Amino acid sequence: MRSYIEERAVIVAKYILEKNTTVRQTAKTFGVSKSTIHKDVTERLEEINPSLALEVKRVLEKNKSERHIRGGMATKLKYEREKKV
Repeated sequence: MRSYIEERAVIVAKYILEKNTTVRQTAKTFGVSKSTIHKDVTERLEEINPSLALEVKRVLEKNKSERHIRGGMATKLKYEREKKV
């Protein structure tokens, strides 16, 4: 694996832990695809730093479990904005 990919995987993982962000938010911040971020923190990071990978996995699982709530809130806001117009 190329060194810049390894570096990116570690930097992305630390960012996710520090900011508690989703894969989508992280991808937007770093200017790469969601697939790249996901592969970095699930597959590549496991080879580089297994303990860091485990911590990130916990955050991603928490985000996944809350996903339906965020979706519902977004829909609610959408209709509230439409109602005002």
